[in-house]
Amino acid sequence: MPEPTSVIVPLRPAFIDERGSIQNLVDAPFTSVAMITCAKGSVRANHFHKTDYHYCWLASGEMDYYHRPAGSKTKAACERIKAGQLFYTPPMTEHTMHFLQDSVFFAFSRNNRETKNYEADIVRIPSLLA
Repeated sequence: MPEPTSVIVPLRPAFIDERGSIQNLVDAPFTSVAMITCAKGSVRANHFHKTDYHYCWLASGEMDYYHRPAGSKTKAACERIKAGQLFYTPPMTEHTMHFLQDSVFFAFSRNNRETKNYEADIVRIPSLLA
């Protein structure tokens, strides 16, 4: 899978037959998959990754995803993410997630997410909420 050129990553068509369907989400190298639950109104992320990237698939709920290049002082762009959408965060991209509903998402990450590895790779920032 080539690196996405936008935040929202189009999903390939699902394979469907009489048994049901298979929806492939990510074809990329990763070492961690996390399921993350979020309460309505909560804010997550507020950081950037030095080397890690992640694809996230919102299984349920809705969120606003704010992003901009690391170190930028420009206003962050905002994408409305809805259930069933896949989105991508490359390295060196500041990001904040604001959950508009109770939500569940899966994060597919390149780097191992053990605490010491995770903490060594992130830089915490103030929230990008407008």
